[in-house]
Amino acid sequence: MSTKNSYRILGIDPGTAIVGWGIIDVNKKDHTVHAVAYGHITTNADVSDVERLSEIAHDLQDVIATHRPQEVAIEDLFFFKNQKTIITVAQARGVILYICHTKHLPTASYTPLQVKQALTGYGRANKKQMQDVIMHTLKLPAIPQPDDTADALAIALCHNNSRAFKKYLP
Repeated sequence: MSTKNSYRILGIDPGTAIVGWGIIDVNKKDHTVHAVAYGHITTNADVSDVERLSEIAHDLQDVIATHRPQEVAIEDLFFFKNQKTIITVAQARGVILYICHTKHLPTASYTPLQVKQALTGYGRANKKQMQDVIMHTLKLPAIPQPDDTADALAIALCHNNSRAFKKYLP
């Protein structure tokens, strides 16, 4: 649990089949970060969309209750070639935003380009470059799997970097 000397961010990579999540704590004094927990929610492809969305909502509530984040960062939707995929991901993202709202958690959204830029300084960084930054920054022994989990940690780190930057804006 975060303390008065730290704050906790939940990063979420939304999806219908897999929702990646990662929790980081940030020390308020020296701004160091460390991973608290990370994982993913996997839904059953053999059930209805309603059941899948319900499973995401239930499991996300458990993550929030267990780890008590103070802020949430979620990946924003971007262009998908498959229109059916974007609709189901948008539905999952809507459920996630709703759950965060009911828990009174402030949320921020970041595009993949913003996440890459915040972590590597280059908006077109590849997956390997991103994973290397995540491992190095959080001092992890291995790249979190599946990729959605690593992406969620990247989103949380992006939010932390953006938070720090915003305090210098007028």
